[in-house]
Amino acid sequence: MKKISILCLAFVLIATFAKAQDKKIISPDGKLEVTVGVNAGIPVYSVSYNGKVFLKSSPIGMKTNVGDFSKDLSISEKTSQKSIDETYSLPNIKKSNVHYQATETVLTFNKAEKSVFDVVFRVSNNDVAFRYKVYPQKDRLSCVVNEETSGFVFPEGTTTFLCPQSKPMVGFARTMPSYETSYTPDAPMGKNGNDNNGFTFPCLFKVGTQGWVLISETGVDSRYCGSRLIGHEGGLYTIGFPMEGENNGNGTVSPGIALPGYTPWRTITVGETLQPIVETTVAFDVVEPLYKASTKYEYTKGSWSWILKMDGGTVFNVQKEYIDFSAAMGYNTILVDALWDTQIGREKIEELARYGASKNVSLYLWYNSNGYWNDAPQGPRG
Repeated sequence: MKKISILCLAFVLIATFAKAQDKKIISPDGKLEVTVGVNAGIPVYSVSYNGKVFLKSSPIGMKTNVGDFSKDLSISEKTSQKSIDETYSLPNIKKSNVHYQATETVLTFNKAEKSVFDVVFRVSNNDVAFRYKVYPQKDRLSCVVNEETSGFVFPEGTTTFLCPQSKPMVGFARTMPSYETSYTPDAPMGKNGNDNNGFTFPCLFKVGTQGWVLISETGVDSRYCGSRLIGHEGGLYTIGFPMEGENNGNGTVSPGIALPGYTPWRTITVGETLQPIVETTVAFDVVEPLYKASTKYEYTKGSWSWILKMDGGTVFNVQKEYIDFSAAMGYNTILVDALWDTQIGREKIEELARYGASKNVSLYLWYNSNGYWNDAPQGPRG
């Protein structure tokens, strides 16, 4: 009896200690809650809204060429938290004026008593965003991220509204995965897209009768790679890097970062209805512009011949008609689509631009941005 009592007491002490390490981050309105902790050395987090679980205990961390930062970790007592209250304007997306309020918490994770990375969490009323700040390791001031173990574990019964990632270098002129594939609405979990290639962001999930979750990313620039979502059994989805065959096999699929350095944000939007999903501005809330625009750009209405006349309509006389059409409608632009460089020519484009200016109509000129590694014939390329 005494041995059993001691054993039970030990379990209680372990559970109490584990709970004591848990950190809670709560949205300004108190409804959205993120709990972060460590489970057998693995850093984890969970997300609940109005007391209901939307993401179960899910992994965070990464594996790099300077260390495995996905296991054998502990949370440092060094934690910083602050309230964010900002306003900014968006000229053409969803809301013209955004009032962003959030709780930001920075949690430091240690391995062998040395700080290896921070996780920066931002929790607003319907959005969670997190990213990593990786520290220098000994004399290493850069690292390659071989795998990001960031995951999202959904409750049983969740269904999916996902866009499967295509194979690389297939489809029209080997441009895939530049175009979307077909979504399957309200599908069960447990799959990993077509041919096991994962899914393209953004990714929508319906969590039973509780509500909806949208998973995506933001803050991606030349210092990291765009990612996809990888499906596993048991309701787990993880971050996946590009496929080996993309870009005709050129380059690496593993991003490298200078240390100390940040990864992009992983975003989670939660709603009992679809309204917060549709209205979210989290992709803009957590990032700062990299540079100031050289001029003030005016967003206006315009016309576009390709939607009716396709590539064959990119000729001088047709585009002149569309300038007249835009002017008659009170629009300010036309979009001159593919092959203008050969079917109109640069000298005639200058003439077309002058004609448009006389009608207060400006030109947008299309170019082939697919890259040198594919076979898309439309010009101008690059």
